Amino acid sequence: MAEQLTAAVRRDSLHGLWSSRFVFILAVTGSAVGLGNIWKFPYIAGENGGGAFVAVYLLCVFAIGLPIMVGEVLIGRRGRRNPVATMTLLGEEEAGHPGWSLVGVLGVVTGFLILSFYSVIAGWTGAYIIKSAIGEFVGAAPEAVVQSFIALSGSAVNSGFWHTAFMGVTVFVVARGVERGLEQAVRFMVPALVVIMLILLGYAMNTGAFQQGFAFLFRPDFRALTGSGVLVAMGQAFFTLSLGMGAVMAYGAYLPQQASIIGTSVAVVCADTAIAILAGLVIFPIVFANGLDPNAGPGLIFETLPLAFGQLPGGAIFGALFFLLLAFAALTSGISLMEPAVAWIMENRGVGRASAAMLVGGVVWVLGFMTVLSFNRLSDFRFWNGTIFDNMDFVTTNIMLPLGGLFITVFAGWVMCQNSSADELDETAGSLYRLWRFLARYVAPVAVLLIFFNAIGLLEPIFDALMPQGQL
Repeated sequence: MAEQLTAAVRRDSLHGLWSSRFVFILAVTGSAVGLGNIWKFPYIAGENGGGAFVAVYLLCVFAIGLPIMVGEVLIGRRGRRNPVATMTLLGEEEAGHPGWSLVGVLGVVTGFLILSFYSVIAGWTGAYIIKSAIGEFVGAAPEAVVQSFIALSGSAVNSGFWHTAFMGVTVFVVARGVERGLEQAVRFMVPALVVIMLILLGYAMNTGAFQQGFAFLFRPDFRALTGSGVLVAMGQAFFTLSLGMGAVMAYGAYLPQQASIIGTSVAVVCADTAIAILAGLVIFPIVFANGLDPNAGPGLIFETLPLAFGQLPGGAIFGALFFLLLAFAALTSGISLMEPAVAWIMENRGVGRASAAMLVGGVVWVLGFMTVLSFNRLSDFRFWNGTIFDNMDFVTTNIMLPLGGLFITVFAGWVMCQNSSADELDETAGSLYRLWRFLARYVAPVAVLLIFFNAIGLLEPIFDALMPQGQL
């Protein structure tokens, strides 16, 4: 009976399939590796104990991030539709209730909103490729570098132009489809990203401060690791993999049936983590070689690093390469953010992919000007957590993404029957399936709840009281 049921619900993808397991790994890795992955992981690792934080992060990414990713991919492949339709179909089959479609809606809307402000930040990387290549930062004073960023972000025209350029490229790639667009893009950009990073790593090793940067990232300092630092590691393990916003589910719908979901997910997690660590090994030696602050946070990318490259031999060339790296990382993430909404439009409105991509891209482009203006003409318009951009970032990152991830892992671990999940994972006889099911049912949901409560400011005081600094 179970065999008949699992065979009956097998579906064909409406949008084609990835040509191979390797391409799927490239696509999801490209989705996971974005701007935040490259700049955020290194500096939060440095802030929270270096090697001690990295150890906790690695534990969290395999205990929390990996099970949720496996669950999201298997749901996507089981449904073979856009996230909304997939959750509707599986909700009816597995739970007898189509209300689970709201989880798909949440994911699509989350990705849509994130792309509206992500494209603005990503667009700045295009400007910085040119700024670096023409030598604008060579020998520049810190004040000049800061003013250069202000001139870009503070100008609605300049920022709007690069936002438009980024969205134009994203729409073009998505409009070409799974095989001619998404697949060709990731086949080129993800390997190129790795090659550029390895070139920059070689450059960083010759700055004279590589050992210092290595020690900053990997030398364990358990005194600097607090309870809140553990929560930061848990949050980074979740957010770094692009979970909870429908992108992984949409990509999972295009995964060939014979490909191992657990195997491909492990490969993605390893690739994403390796790139994040490589980014730290590139960034920190360059920062230390110039006596700059490694805890510069978001300003590290557009203020600290341009200044650093400007003081080093060959800095113009390698600075341009670094921002090209960021642009590739941003574009692969932008493509994955757009794909769920495009797939939904195609399936529900009966329009072609090109029309759907232009429609979604057009709406995102218009909405993105709220972020563009948040840095200039509407910078004084503040409410709740700050500017329009601040509020969109807070709501999507701290509320919508964790809730999406929570509902996905609950559905995969608790709602889907064991026959269905085992059929997709093909691990019924092995310990891997049992381990995944345990983590998806018990560990991941609790962890995501902790991430959510911490994001809205409820847990940090409790954790710091229970685990004071230096007592981990």
